[in-house]
Amino acid sequence: MPSSPPASASASPSASASAQTGTGTGPVRPSTRHAGSGDGPPGAAARLFLPLIALCTAVTAANIYLAAPLLPLIARDMGSTPSAVAWLASVAQLGYASGLLFFAPLGDSVNRRRLVAVLALVATAALLAAAASAGTGALAVAVLVASAATVVPQLLVPLVAARAPADRRARHVAAVIAGLFTGVVAARVLGGLAGQAFGWRAVFVGAAVLTAVLGLATAYILPVERRQRQGPLFAGLLAIPGVVRRSPDLWRACVRQAGMYGAWSALWTSLALLLADADGYGMTTAAAGLFGLFGLAATVVAPVAGGLVDRFGAARVVRSAYLLAAVSVPLFWWGGRAMAALCAAAVLVHAALVASHIANQTLALTTTPAPATANTAYVVSGFAGGALASALAGPAYAHWSWGGVCAVAGAWLLLGWTATAVRRAG
Repeated sequence: MPSSPPASASASPSASASAQTGTGTGPVRPSTRHAGSGDGPPGAAARLFLPLIALCTAVTAANIYLAAPLLPLIARDMGSTPSAVAWLASVAQLGYASGLLFFAPLGDSVNRRRLVAVLALVATAALLAAAASAGTGALAVAVLVASAATVVPQLLVPLVAARAPADRRARHVAAVIAGLFTGVVAARVLGGLAGQAFGWRAVFVGAAVLTAVLGLATAYILPVERRQRQGPLFAGLLAIPGVVRRSPDLWRACVRQAGMYGAWSALWTSLALLLADADGYGMTTAAAGLFGLFGLAATVVAPVAGGLVDRFGAARVVRSAYLLAAVSVPLFWWGGRAMAALCAAAVLVHAALVASHIANQTLALTTTPAPATANTAYVVSGFAGGALASALAGPAYAHWSWGGVCAVAGAWLLLGWTATAVRRAG
């Protein structure tokens, strides 16, 4: 909330670190308010600060997953097969990871209002270009650019965390993440329904309009910042390896979320193939899209997870999330033949993902004095893991059907957990 005091005014650094990490290690970052910074527009705009950021996050996050439920329609229009165009989902995630590398660290050094507005307009133009694409190559380029510009949520999460009271920081972060997962659900459900009714190109046009309107509205309500940039524009990008190396907590958050997000991404981006495949459930695009409603479990779990992180610390929540995800993988495999198991697995994996995300991102935001740079390292790690898992899931489905996708997901969870366990032991 705009009226919330900075974290440094709410609790001592040591107390705040203990509350957020569950270990008492790692400094709490200072408030990201800068000398000379002002507040955003007063009155109604101030009251809309957190809700509008959450809504903007939902719309921009949806852009990354827009192609996933539309793959059967895109394939039919392009004269291909769904499994042959499944790589478009990986292009979107790689584009987002690339955009994060270059743009998200700028949140520590440049005017966020101007950056958010420019990125919203670039994403809008790219989405319109995607709608007009004549082939998969042109569509892939447009999706790559749109996803690279869709980094607005990660520019805003550090600001939200900085303006929240220290004892409610994870809850405020959870509100934004709830918006993010609502957008993921909307991309699958509304995208599938609209694509079936109006065609996949109309879905991209609608996303472009929403991105422009909400992106510019969000830029308007952000605090006015007068920052004097020091050093090269992309100094934050160059600083990422050093920031991760100096913070074991941040390193663990990055690797564990890469494993969790990779498992979720392999399963969720390939699910449309199982649901629409004649050898699977043979659903229409619209019916398959409705399955995305199970993703609302993430939106429901987000505020609960935020409270648990504030109360018990990030480490305990991440362990519980990994256990839930491990249970979901065999359920997904069974779900290839039993719809009830598939539904239960969808609820579990979304609950696991959002709980892990809130815990790990809160840790990333509070473990170093450069929150935007640390957040960039964290989110890029997650999306890089997701993109690679998605890229493997398509061929796995083509060669070994749904069981191959489940094997990729299980391998990612195993790698994410054991790699951090080895580092901790060392």
